[in-house]
Amino acid sequence: MSEAAVKKNDSGMAKLTITLFAICAVCALVLGLVNMITEQPIKDVQAAKNAAAMAEVLPADSYEKVEYTGEDTTIKSVNKAAGDAGYVVEVSPSGSFSGSLTIMVGVNADNTISGVAVTKSGETSGLGDNAKKPDFRNQFTGLSGEVKVTKDGGQINAITGATITSRAVSAGVTSALAAVASLS
Repeated sequence: MSEAAVKKNDSGMAKLTITLFAICAVCALVLGLVNMITEQPIKDVQAAKNAAAMAEVLPADSYEKVEYTGEDTTIKSVNKAAGDAGYVVEVSPSGSFSGSLTIMVGVNADNTISGVAVTKSGETSGLGDNAKKPDFRNQFTGLSGEVKVTKDGGQINAITGATITSRAVSAGVTSALAAVASLS
């Protein structure tokens, strides 16, 4: 190859590198702007969803955040309902199929479950995602102590084809009951 051909190839490579860098910089800038614009609306929607779930699992006029100092890392937050109604505990149980399950658990003053709501789920549609259905969630109402699926000697009928998710929800409910018991 002649020196002119080598310089031409080097020049082409430099142009290609600069063009690629410019495209990547523009894409990064656009992604950063989109994130900046959508971050707060996403947080607002999640906060509204959490507030609705809290009102569903343990209706109260207001809730006050309580500091949880226990060792259970699946507990995300604990809120005391107005008066002596009980607590609402946000739990992200480990062991769910997708690893991204979050539930709200209402715990009455007598340490029984008042309700369960799924606030975040990456579970398989049509299987583990059925944890959101009232037929499954209503099984937890009134329970206390350790909660397990029937396959493990407990009282919760697992979702067909989604025993892993059912076990995770049961573990989350058990964690919520233990967290509230540790506050008393």
